[in-house]
Amino acid sequence: MQNRISFTLIALLISAACSCAQQQSHYTPRETFDPQFDLSGSSAFRNADGMPGPHYWQNESDYKIASRLDTADKAISGDVTITYTNNSPNTLEYLWLSLDQNRFKSDSRSRMTSEPDSSGTAPFNGGFDIKHVDVGTDGTMAGADYLINDTRMQIRLKTPLKSNGGKIQIHIGYSFTLAPRGNGRSGWMNSKNGVIFDVAQWYPRMAVYDDLQGWNTLPFLGGGEFYLDYGNYDYTIDVPADLIVAGSGELMNPSEVLTKTEIERLGNARKSDKTVPIISPSEIGKPSTRPSGKGRLIWHFSMKNSRDVSWACSKGFIWDAAKVNLPSGRPCLAQAVYPIESNGDSAWSRATEYLKRSIEIFSKNWFEYPYPNAVTVGGPVGGMEYPAIVFCHYKAKRKVLWMVINHEIGHNWFPMIVGSDEREHAWMDEGFNTFIDIYSYNEFNNGEYVPKQDHEYAPDGGKPAREIIPYFLNDSLPPIDTYADNIKSEYVHPLEYFKTALGLVTLREHIVGEERFDYAFRNYIKHWAFKHPSPFDFFRSMNNGTGEDLNWFWKEWYMENWKLDQAVKNVSYIANDPAKGSLITIENLEKMVMPVTVEVKESNGKSGRITLPVEIWQQSGTWQFKYNSATTIESVTIDPEQTLPDIDLSNNVWKK
Repeated sequence: MQNRISFTLIALLISAACSCAQQQSHYTPRETFDPQFDLSGSSAFRNADGMPGPHYWQNESDYKIASRLDTADKAISGDVTITYTNNSPNTLEYLWLSLDQNRFKSDSRSRMTSEPDSSGTAPFNGGFDIKHVDVGTDGTMAGADYLINDTRMQIRLKTPLKSNGGKIQIHIGYSFTLAPRGNGRSGWMNSKNGVIFDVAQWYPRMAVYDDLQGWNTLPFLGGGEFYLDYGNYDYTIDVPADLIVAGSGELMNPSEVLTKTEIERLGNARKSDKTVPIISPSEIGKPSTRPSGKGRLIWHFSMKNSRDVSWACSKGFIWDAAKVNLPSGRPCLAQAVYPIESNGDSAWSRATEYLKRSIEIFSKNWFEYPYPNAVTVGGPVGGMEYPAIVFCHYKAKRKVLWMVINHEIGHNWFPMIVGSDEREHAWMDEGFNTFIDIYSYNEFNNGEYVPKQDHEYAPDGGKPAREIIPYFLNDSLPPIDTYADNIKSEYVHPLEYFKTALGLVTLREHIVGEERFDYAFRNYIKHWAFKHPSPFDFFRSMNNGTGEDLNWFWKEWYMENWKLDQAVKNVSYIANDPAKGSLITIENLEKMVMPVTVEVKESNGKSGRITLPVEIWQQSGTWQFKYNSATTIESVTIDPEQTLPDIDLSNNVWKK
């Protein structure tokens, strides 16, 4: 009998030793609570509190564009005059522009770095055909010395552009053929009543010159999106008279391109909370919808303080509109254009409603929408955002249509209002936008489409913190703050959208609380509206606004790919008497830390919870605390609601 007890005891000790080996800690407090995380300090341009500095500057790009659509060849030709203002303290000897259509050239870096297309479809070959490039001041123009390299153009100036307000005009003639099938950003498709054109990246655009790295010249490979100056736009679109054009900004010549009936209906829509038809399904393509006696029409749009403009057109559009109720009472119109294939109450007939309510919710919660119009286009592009216009797939219905319209117009807050760099820090637009989406679901139509989940990764009713676990466990996954084009396609959504947004939800709901988070987040948006924040501007702004040093959180969640594993190690009793209270020991086994919520259940049936701040981990990966128990402890559970992405739930529970 004694030998059997000894053998059993040895087996238990071996088992415990194996268990301890499996629970070996990887946590080092100084690595997580890193005093070297942000030593850049403040400058005249950016404050230490995350706000723009007293001498913050950014350059301005104003555009005047005249373009023409050839519907037979699917080709666009244009002339753009850019007035570029150098507000920097530096003299510029050369300028850089972006030629994004060059992505479609057969020898482009995008083509060379893309995965092979196994569909058998011949690749589309396109790109800008640059007719001429002239530069000058005060209207005196001369041929420019320029060099085109992939999606970039460098203009080498004979006379350097002066600092602190120096201006120069750049005049470029160009043409290109629009890519078919969408290709992710723009394109064209056939519909029952005519071709639909979604047109973007349709003119040469200035690259950003900023105080962080000078000229931002990363090539456009297709994955990373855009980083653009702000400025004023005046543009015209010359199209056949039977086409309806929807564009960013305000239509300046409605009496020339619309009928009296359409103008009257638009006036009614500006006063209506319900959707008003401007061109109804039964009116598509009828001569009565177009000014008579015209072969072609020139649509004239204007947009102030924007970083881009885009447009769409078709003779097969249904057109709806309704007013948007902004907090200030300023007038704003929501519009939707889409083909007859998209019509129906379960589909695009509700698109104007979705757009209107999204703008109202985001304006109330975060920052008022700044433009007088917004439009959503049903066409070939599955989901792509531009200032005041979004392209959404014409086949989308019900919750998917709400989701895509809500998300794409949400991009008008990130990065159209808060002008972050999408190519280097894509998470600052995709993830922030996904974050504000989550709460708009709760408000739309009494929660008609709740819950908001990233449907590919967190099915409705699931726990987002549990659904993200496979990506925490994937050691090949890069940190969130990785250049957009450096992230494999299968990881783009989990990182840029889902993990980024989950981090902000965790911060808001489980670390600093809703009141402090919302105040700091709104303050960040207000101060960086129409400016160019960096990740560290955001981090500092939130630290100061919430009154917390959150550098540990920014580092572990956004700058590293660390894991969380918290465990209950042991329970003992003071003087071996449960009535005198218990001592509970918990551990942090991985590099990520979080505040701890512990639920304790006693044998007398009572239970209680205690929340411990993150500072318990500042000195060690082990923490012991007293719990005022009256009887023996039946169980201790860390994170009982499973709100945190703990990779191993097996050690979250201790049982008697």
